[in-house]
Amino acid sequence: MTVRAADPGEIDRLAQLWYDDWQDAHARLAPPGLVRARTLARFRDRLAAALGQTRVAGRVGAPVALCMIQDDELYQLYVARDARGAGVAAALLADGEARLAERVTSAWLACAVDNDRAARFYEKCGWHRARTMASRLETADGVFEIDIWRYEKRVKPS
Repeated sequence: MTVRAADPGEIDRLAQLWYDDWQDAHARLAPPGLVRARTLARFRDRLAAALGQTRVAGRVGAPVALCMIQDDELYQLYVARDARGAGVAAALLADGEARLAERVTSAWLACAVDNDRAARFYEKCGWHRARTMASRLETADGVFEIDIWRYEKRVKPS
């Protein structure tokens, strides 16, 4: 699977992918107010602001997955339902880890509490659950505080 930089012309497609996958993975786990705040337009705005830190898998114009990094965090990782199980997530995760290794020794990521499918994947890829912690999510509708599982991994060899 080829991993590449996101193309600005793909923002709408990527926002839809992110929105759909967030709904699939998080809507049942998140507070109702946060679910209402996570609109397609807001995903698009967040994606446009982070496009330079976003890599995708899939051919130009038809990406099937995205991965964003932010500071020392593997910030977002989403794979379209029909692309799951084909190694896409592992390829994007490895790319994200390599990008993070250019700037930090250890990285972290947030996994929604009870998102067991994602947790199993991260653990299979060498990430370890460090702790449960509160995460403050700022939205246009206010701040939501939720518990997340914090996963960590050394991304730069010693």
